[in-house]
Amino acid sequence: MAARWSSENVVVEFRDSQATAMSVDCLGQHAVLSGRRFLYIVNLDAPFEGHRKISRQSKWDIGAVQWNPHDSFAHYFAASSNQRVDLYKWKDGSGEVGTTLQGHTRVISDLDWAVFEPDLLVTSSVDTYIYIWDIKDTRKPTVALSAVAGASQVKWNKKNANCLATSHDGDVRIWDKRKPSTAVEYLAAHLSKIHGLDWHPDIEHILATSSQDNSVKFWDYRQPRKYLSILPCQVPVWKARYTPFSNGLVTVMVPQLRRENSLLLWNVFDLNTPVHTFVGHDDVVLEFQWRRQKEGSKDYQLVTWSRDQTLRMWRVDSQMQRLCANDILDGVDEFIESISLLPEPEKTLHTQDTDHQHNSSHGEEEVLKEDPPSSILEEKKSDQLGLPQTLQQEFSLINVQIRNVNVEMDAADRSCTVSVHCSSHRVKMLVKFPAQYPNNAAPSFQFINPTTITSTMKAKLLKILKDTSLQKVKRNQSCLEPCLRQLVSCLESFVNQEDSTSSNPFALPNSVTPPLPTFARVTTAYGSYQDANIPFPRTSGARFCGAGYLVYFTRPMTMHRAVSPTEPTPRSLSALSAYHTGLIAPMKIRTEAPGNLRLYSGSPTRSEKEQVSISSFYYKERVSIRPSPC
Repeated sequence: MAARWSSENVVVEFRDSQATAMSVDCLGQHAVLSGRRFLYIVNLDAPFEGHRKISRQSKWDIGAVQWNPHDSFAHYFAASSNQRVDLYKWKDGSGEVGTTLQGHTRVISDLDWAVFEPDLLVTSSVDTYIYIWDIKDTRKPTVALSAVAGASQVKWNKKNANCLATSHDGDVRIWDKRKPSTAVEYLAAHLSKIHGLDWHPDIEHILATSSQDNSVKFWDYRQPRKYLSILPCQVPVWKARYTPFSNGLVTVMVPQLRRENSLLLWNVFDLNTPVHTFVGHDDVVLEFQWRRQKEGSKDYQLVTWSRDQTLRMWRVDSQMQRLCANDILDGVDEFIESISLLPEPEKTLHTQDTDHQHNSSHGEEEVLKEDPPSSILEEKKSDQLGLPQTLQQEFSLINVQIRNVNVEMDAADRSCTVSVHCSSHRVKMLVKFPAQYPNNAAPSFQFINPTTITSTMKAKLLKILKDTSLQKVKRNQSCLEPCLRQLVSCLESFVNQEDSTSSNPFALPNSVTPPLPTFARVTTAYGSYQDANIPFPRTSGARFCGAGYLVYFTRPMTMHRAVSPTEPTPRSLSALSAYHTGLIAPMKIRTEAPGNLRLYSGSPTRSEKEQVSISSFYYKERVSIRPSPC
């Protein structure tokens, strides 16, 4: 059970503010509450002593507000309203509106100040553009990133000054501002809209996404096909952000009832139950941020703003922080801290030659002091994130619950024996892993007795397994579990196809077999493994462009579907390629004569194999001109 506390330091009500956004400055002194008529500046050191107002004249609510995160620019903050961003300055108890950033043609959805450069601000909009602004020259954005869909969230990386992430419905794009023409990585993260993005404060490649699909997922964008871990929830997740201490995560759920407690603190290494529940708000929390620690204090303060129009500051003491700690990582941190207390080498490296030997020994000591802890830290963090570092770790992390599969693993011999049962067929295979695996070195697959499938089926399975393993090891990723799933799926499909043929021995060789009920299995079992996550291209659609025009596209009227209109469209290009590799056969294709059918046999020609595209899913209607009788 999660511990529940009902006391907090400060509760301040702002019943008349109607504020929709909140932000805390980097010094921890002020918070801004943004309403339609006023911006309320609250002194967090004395919140009951009244607040100041900055008047604003706009019919639009403020969508996002954020203080500049740099100490030298701590008196600046930005607030977005409809298609513009206003820059405000708050100093010596008074505020004023500075310049305005105008460039977007649709509503601005989010903004974020750069972590490393105080003059840079990024904005995202529904108009499909992400603009990076330099506040020293606000006439136009310095960098423009263009995406196909509008962005709802944008966040700068906390360790890399050139990297940022944007969310588009359920997808995430990773950008490098030096290469604005296209995203450097793409994550198909969620099935529903992403409400929140947050980068890990210490690890450059890790980020967390929270979504309408009732989950929080943790990603390493260098491995975009599979999330590192997942936090399943019963309700949509509005925000999920890392804590500034230990390995904590704070989430805001969208409650089904107004009085449900939706503000939770988690340990990212144990996502089974929250370690703390913040009880007090009567409605959903709209925003939360951390307040900087005071000098000499070990306690943090979490500042929250809710739809119930109350501002609360929660005390997070050292005992609560330890609930988010990880024993292994904390042990490494303590080891590093203890080493850092060793006496530093004398600063006389270039003074006299007589000190050369003495200083050289100190240099060696410095190397020994720095290298081992950092390598230990990276190894421990990789282990905690679930990334197998050795073959033995991969064996221990593999899912042994795959249907009809029995795996006997021998890490010392770097091999494993796989047994698969499907209907009356049995497959037994020996998998050997080279010493360089998985660093661009694929394992070898060999059938051993008793194996009851035909030689043709063996050749097809070996090709699929080889392609699957190569796709993974090219990215230095483990491939055993994906290969096992491919093996099972393909074997089941072969057996089903064989059973359907044997059930009707009098059928002609080119008889029409009933199609699979869905394309879900086809996506994972057939075609190119690389195309498994590439969706089937859209053949029609319409969208408003940035200039306000409606642009539509469709296939030519002479192109018709080659299969029955009642059959579903393939989910991916790999499903489409299955038709052309003969794994799903035959497929009906209409000819010029209305009552006739031409059958696509299970042995395609070479040209048909090479031309797997969307156009092969359709045929072109031929119009024949008959001469009129005399």
